[in-house]
Amino acid sequence: MISRRALELATAVLTGSFGVAVVVSSLDNGIGWSSAGVDAGTFPFLTGIIIVVGSLYNLVRGVLPAVTLASVPIAITPIELRRLAGLFVPAAIFVAAIPLAGMYVASALYVFAVLAIPRHQSVPRALAMAGATALALYVVFERMFQVSLPHGALAAAFGF
Repeated sequence: MISRRALELATAVLTGSFGVAVVVSSLDNGIGWSSAGVDAGTFPFLTGIIIVVGSLYNLVRGVLPAVTLASVPIAITPIELRRLAGLFVPAAIFVAAIPLAGMYVASALYVFAVLAIPRHQSVPRALAMAGATALALYVVFERMFQVSLPHGALAAAFGF
């Protein structure tokens, strides 16, 4: 389905891109020393350089033909890809639902979906856990930390 070599190359490019983004953004914050000490972008810059170097190393190892794991023909079988989608798809839907439904409703729906749909828990227990999750988020963030999480377009439409 997906070769090990392709997976390693894609991962190296992805992590390398992240490292470059960290380096570029840290340059905007300033690197080096100032009268106050180390500038704000110095440590992120060094971290970004380490990520880029590691990614380049992995990219070279993935490209060079050698007796490594990169020569294994298939890294992800259809069954493993289905399991991966089972983790990624609900998480992507959760993130996409936050602007519409708000953090509390989206979190409750996410917890319910990952517990009840694959039948890891019974529906009443999944509903209880989903409600407890939303309530815990509300108590911790809204009441204890006094930080408002996104309430979503639906809450705004109903005047909450």
